[in-house]
Amino acid sequence: MIYDLLIENITKNREVSKVEAEKFCNFFSAKTISKKEFLLKQGEFCKFEAFVTEGCFRVFSLDKKGNENTLYFAAKDWWLMDIDSFMNHKPSDLNIQALEDSKMLIISQEEKANLYNELPMAEKFFRIMFQKSIVAWQRRVVRNNSLTAKERYNYFTTHYPEIVLKLTDRQMASYLGITHEFLSKIKKQDKMQ
Repeated sequence: MIYDLLIENITKNREVSKVEAEKFCNFFSAKTISKKEFLLKQGEFCKFEAFVTEGCFRVFSLDKKGNENTLYFAAKDWWLMDIDSFMNHKPSDLNIQALEDSKMLIISQEEKANLYNELPMAEKFFRIMFQKSIVAWQRRVVRNNSLTAKERYNYFTTHYPEIVLKLTDRQMASYLGITHEFLSKIKKQDKMQ
């Protein structure tokens, strides 16, 4: 079933009945996107929240010089959106691009509001998910401020090996906050050890 992974995600974060899980899923629609296609571009309004069921996405911004700054990657069983644009109804500062052919389940702002009204457990579920995402961001900021580039590289490759396989060196360097050349030096040092 198309919603099996979403139901697993819900139930590992909140106890729900089968009926509640089915109702929850009914507010989402399936979407397929091709490799390199954009789900969202800077300047557009993010009117959706997505749950990735297959594939991988990159969430990044472009600075005035055209440099890419990757905030995060979203692979299978991850949530995806520009929360600032979605919640504050403002143009997005982010791009969301598929790194490979991907599938997701999408819920619109309107449908999410309807979900909250019809199924009170949904609001608690999304609050828990929001809290977990804040914790993840906080940990990433701490790592970025306290670990060396090599330590950040080792952390990322150890904790997210399935994502690493989908990335170019430039995309990984953008996420780690280092240059492509510096990443090449780190990888070369690793091979020599």
